[in-house]
Amino acid sequence: MWIDLLSMAAVGILVACMVFIIRRSLTKRDRTAPRWILPVTIGASMISYSVWNEYTWFDRITSSLPSAVAVVAQGERSSPWAPWTYLRPVTIRFIALDTRTRVQSELQAGLVLTELLLVERWQRTRRVPVAFDCHQARRADLLGDTHLTSTGKLENGHWQTMKADDPMLHAACQSPLPG
Repeated sequence: MWIDLLSMAAVGILVACMVFIIRRSLTKRDRTAPRWILPVTIGASMISYSVWNEYTWFDRITSSLPSAVAVVAQGERSSPWAPWTYLRPVTIRFIALDTRTRVQSELQAGLVLTELLLVERWQRTRRVPVAFDCHQARRADLLGDTHLTSTGKLENGHWQTMKADDPMLHAACQSPLPG
């Protein structure tokens, strides 16, 4: 968040310098620009940068992900301090599945272990170990003392039923699994 604020301030300073130079060159030619042009231009440029930064965050982050990382869900928000977000909400978080970490159980067909990446703007990325039962379309988060036994049985947790067309289930259960 601090980087966003510093970047917005830098844009404001850059625009202030440009407007100042333009006003000085107009003064040398016996022309004048209105005094209000400086604060209005600075404010408009800072707001424009902030809006651009909000709306392009998701695309900039996901374009830098490796091709093996599949975005499976995203969260949007609208807020009163950014009224334009009511027209088009801003994506501020997403869930990705790193297909490079998928491991197929050798003892139970259709059981896949992998990690979900929880990415949220201005927060640290969190990794959540997850088990997917591809044949029964369900998943279990392996947090705390929840784990799978060597036979593939879930202990200290419960399976969550998923829709068969869920992008998360599809990304976890797609073939081929990494070798």
